[in-house]
Amino acid sequence: MRYGDPEPPLRFGAEGPPLTGSDSPVTEILTLVGSLRSGSTNAQVAEAAVHAAPEGVTMRRYEGLDQLPFYNEDVDVAGSVPEAATAFRAALSRADAVLVVTPEYNGTIPAVLKNAIDWASRPYGESEIAGKPVAVIGSAFGQFGGVWAQDEARKSFGIAGARVLDDVKLSIPGSVVRFAEVHPKDDAEVHEQLTAVVAAVAAAAQEPRAAA
Repeated sequence: MRYGDPEPPLRFGAEGPPLTGSDSPVTEILTLVGSLRSGSTNAQVAEAAVHAAPEGVTMRRYEGLDQLPFYNEDVDVAGSVPEAATAFRAALSRADAVLVVTPEYNGTIPAVLKNAIDWASRPYGESEIAGKPVAVIGSAFGQFGGVWAQDEARKSFGIAGARVLDDVKLSIPGSVVRFAEVHPKDDAEVHEQLTAVVAAVAAAAQEPRAAA
């Protein structure tokens, strides 16, 4: 099942759901993957981030981006908001921060990710993304690791009202070759880099949320 289905389950990483009854609060980071491809290296990077998460941090990947209709303000009104959009916004509301892992398509961000940003940016002035920490990382086949797409995503999220973590960056070049036989979680260098990324996002989530 995916987000958007009735009472959709959350997808947990290798550690499973957070334990209840703990004295320490759990920080929830929602992961958005900009690729829909089943064998996506960026999806693998997102999975690897789960293994890099410290104790007290739960990472959940949102599975329903492909179910979001193209943004249309005519249907984004009370009583007409698509169920998939409502579910997406609810997931954003529950999250303390967002980690975006995206490929680069034709020098920019994938359409599915841009559409998600558009839905996240509304209602204007009351959106669930407003003031929320967002970091953007990713991998690509090219030598620059998809930096153009990442920069565009940061710009778009910033305009949408998110608190973009501009100093949290990770661009992995040559992904098709590098991860042909090794999963990103088993790449020592990538694991170390993701550990730093997740720690920085978690730390930002603990800071007071900026006013929308």
